[in-house]
Amino acid sequence: MPVARAFRWSILAASLAASAALTLGGCMQTAGPVAYVQPRPDLDSMAYGQPYGAPQPVVVANSGGGAIAALSNSFASSPAPMPVGYAAPMPGPVRYDASYHLDAGDKLRVVVYGQEGLTNSYAIDAGGSITMPLIGAVPARGRTTAGLAGEIAARLRNGYIREPSVAVEIDSYRPFFILGEVSAPGQYPYVPNMSVESAVAIAGGFSPRAKRDVVTVTHTEAGGSMRAVVPLGTPLAPGDTVFVGERWF
Repeated sequence: MPVARAFRWSILAASLAASAALTLGGCMQTAGPVAYVQPRPDLDSMAYGQPYGAPQPVVVANSGGGAIAALSNSFASSPAPMPVGYAAPMPGPVRYDASYHLDAGDKLRVVVYGQEGLTNSYAIDAGGSITMPLIGAVPARGRTTAGLAGEIAARLRNGYIREPSVAVEIDSYRPFFILGEVSAPGQYPYVPNMSVESAVAIAGGFSPRAKRDVVTVTHTEAGGSMRAVVPLGTPLAPGDTVFVGERWF
């Protein structure tokens, strides 16, 4: 009996020693790397996503190697998706023809560098001129924007500004006119690169009695007027008059 009891106590002591060793070893092990995504801070970001260009925030608890670390790094380096409603930049405005000849009804932007009192928008009046401070009326009809800028600079140089720097650009063209068999005949703002067909569309389209294959266009310049019967694809110029005739059958 004493031998058997001593044997059982030795086995129990060995078991307790092994269990303690396992427990101590588990407590000393280092936890593996854990990656988690930081919660989004507000309802707007939950509804619409992160702002464009902002990377998805990733927090890594352990920088050790392994598949989880590689996956975390790929999340951190990948670009954020484009948010809903994002639009690409729109193209710039239409460039005006430098050879275009000015006339009454055109509105201009005149810039005299360093002279805020002279820099302004000016409309060409019925007489074909613009009126500026200091130099008064300056003829603009038939000139290009570069030619008008040179004339303004020459007048300012004559007793007002030693070396004026002047630029002229078109704010808006003079209107065009459309008459005859359209839904809403009248005067309309000119749009660069427009055609007879687009002018008819702006005026509400053809009336039921309109002749729809050709129209009459009257073009006026400083040298006089010209009238021609043209198809619908013909380009229009500022100040042109379009007449849509009536069909006979």
